[in-house]
Amino acid sequence: MHAPRELPAAAADILGRIRARHPRVHCITNAVAQNFTANMLLAAGAVPAMTIAPDEIAEFVAQADALVINLGTMDAERRASIGIALGAAGDRVPWLLDPVFVDRSAARAAFAAGLVTKHPRAIRLNHAEFVRLAGAGPEPAGIARFARDHATVVGLTGDRDIVADGARTASISNGDPLMAKVTAMGCAASALVGACLAVETDAWRATAAGLILIGVAGEVAADDAKGPGTFAAAILDALHRLDEATIIARARVA
Repeated sequence: MHAPRELPAAAADILGRIRARHPRVHCITNAVAQNFTANMLLAAGAVPAMTIAPDEIAEFVAQADALVINLGTMDAERRASIGIALGAAGDRVPWLLDPVFVDRSAARAAFAAGLVTKHPRAIRLNHAEFVRLAGAGPEPAGIARFARDHATVVGLTGDRDIVADGARTASISNGDPLMAKVTAMGCAASALVGACLAVETDAWRATAAGLILIGVAGEVAADDAKGPGTFAAAILDALHRLDEATIIARARVA
């Protein structure tokens, strides 16, 4: 059993493994997020792939080390590819669900609920998305119960991130307000968690690590950013340069 106080060191270790192993992370993500998400994965040391073509995605996922399913733009091709990708992933490839905007569409919420029954290793979402998916408020006890009932890890992000697997809960208070001014930041967070899942079998540790890494990188980037434009570039540089000392000094985990 790992305590929250051990998570900053764990995040640094997991980042080191990503840089050493260069895991392949396949992302079925939304069109708006693809470029930024790919660059964030590259900055961390992972290798992104983004194809959604139904006739080739099974081969890509079969060679991947993690799969990220993001529902941001739910067109017919992505819907078809998700089923194929999950079939190719099987029990070997860990996968994460990012149920973007399920709070805005009943059809999307129903589709996401079906994916939850397939037991993703982790679910990364915001407060509104959790309320719609879980039918309950985003209090720590409810988050833990949802994670336990669905045999997954919930990474609920906001001003304070909560990571729960039903037995363990951690609170992460890193990040900067500029992160909300750059599109695809949440999608990139999910992808980073996916990269962590590729090298760490403990999904609670991996989810917390991904959220610590992007939160600390966001704080470092904000130190010199002049606004959202420079921040978007600066967070790539910050993630690329992130080291153990910075992670441990800046991470605020309880």
